[in-house]
Amino acid sequence: MPETGSEVLAEPTAIEPLKQKDAARIRAMFGRVARRYDLLNHLLSASLDRVWRRKLARALVLPPGSRVLDLCCGTGDQALALRRPGVEIVAADFCLPMLALAAPKFQAAGDPGRPRPSTLNADALQLPFPDRSFHAATVSFGLRNVADLDRALAELARVLHPGGELGVLEFTVPGWQPLRGLYLFYFQHLLPRVGSLLSKDPTAYTYLPSSVLDFPQRADFTARMAAAGFESATSTSLSGGILALYRGRKKMR
Repeated sequence: MPETGSEVLAEPTAIEPLKQKDAARIRAMFGRVARRYDLLNHLLSASLDRVWRRKLARALVLPPGSRVLDLCCGTGDQALALRRPGVEIVAADFCLPMLALAAPKFQAAGDPGRPRPSTLNADALQLPFPDRSFHAATVSFGLRNVADLDRALAELARVLHPGGELGVLEFTVPGWQPLRGLYLFYFQHLLPRVGSLLSKDPTAYTYLPSSVLDFPQRADFTARMAAAGFESATSTSLSGGILALYRGRKKMR
């Protein structure tokens, strides 16, 4: 994700500016929490985030010679889960502090038979790749942070080969009670307090639940995928419905 991740910006005094998807503020926010990002992901999900990323990686058919884009890659955990023999992975994000943490993970990755991912500072709304550059793409917990969801989906479709698969992980609200009530209580009350305490950023973990609740879920999101040029778009609920795995293929024409 351009170097504006290190900009000095005025702190937002309320959550509203972030709800409006101000890209510079969101980039700066992720830059501030980058060093605690992995700890909080694992802690707040009880390490299920690792399981979810592996499930997305296993869902994709990636024969040797495939080129894969992991967009909104954060600190690189999804890109690492995607590694397999003969597959090239490009991990892209618009937040340089996140990429700075991903790069040493990639360098430390063993098994020379599985190429290390490369990192790239890139904006989801204007990807710096030619048309049909990738055989597959993934986005884990990142599309709800973009300023224009439909444009980001259109960019993903543009850079995929016809028939190329897109896989997306994103939080959803469970439909079944009492899990729904417990989830919303945790998500709206406990998570912001714990996240704020450990990250030392009162904005980031208030923004998280609001961004999830504002994001199109299940059938609404697959409809947006279809409108962007993906066919056979599906939604699979995971972990009792607290998140969904979305999949779709770029239309052949």
